[in-house]
Amino acid sequence: MKFCVIGLGRFGYQVATVLSENGMEVLAIDSDESIVASIRDSVAHAIVMDVTDEASLRSIGVDEIDTVIVAMGEDSTQSILITALLKKHLKTPYVITRAIDDLNKEILTLVGADRVILPEKEIGIRLADNLSSPFMDVTRLAKNFCITNITAPQQFVGKSLEELDLFNNYSVHCIGKKEEEKITPIGLDYIIKDLDKLVCAGPNKNLEKLAKL
Repeated sequence: MKFCVIGLGRFGYQVATVLSENGMEVLAIDSDESIVASIRDSVAHAIVMDVTDEASLRSIGVDEIDTVIVAMGEDSTQSILITALLKKHLKTPYVITRAIDDLNKEILTLVGADRVILPEKEIGIRLADNLSSPFMDVTRLAKNFCITNITAPQQFVGKSLEELDLFNNYSVHCIGKKEEEKITPIGLDYIIKDLDKLVCAGPNKNLEKLAKL
């Protein structure tokens, strides 16, 4: 799968290198020659160029890439112009753009961005969720609903998920178990072991109640 990342600041650089590590073909673009030189060995293609020029973008095949990430959040005017250029002229199917604030996000949405992200805001919310939660790691899907890891209560050990019937008893779904950094799906016939880290999804208050068993 091909991606283009425009703007190689800390955010864009990280996105480009991790996409590449994950096996994606990445075209990385920035106007700073030293930054491009530093990423050249980590991605498929790295180019120094003026990203506001339509002809230049077409010449390197950006118009043939399905997903473009505009990571130039610091310069809101330029990110708006590039997003509009990608959507209106190059007809890019999917454009993800970094915003600096909520107003910038609204404008980017109006000019056609398919997805707008506010990295600092999203990281801040995630940190606050983790600090104010009884869980070590939590991912919020909605204000009242999240996914987290719960150490199997002692009374669960030796029982199958079918026996425990977590949904009917606690309104919680168990979707897998975590071992180090790997999550493995488990079925209803899985027998809970001591100290299992169960990956559960459900309303916040129900997960907290389950974790206190």
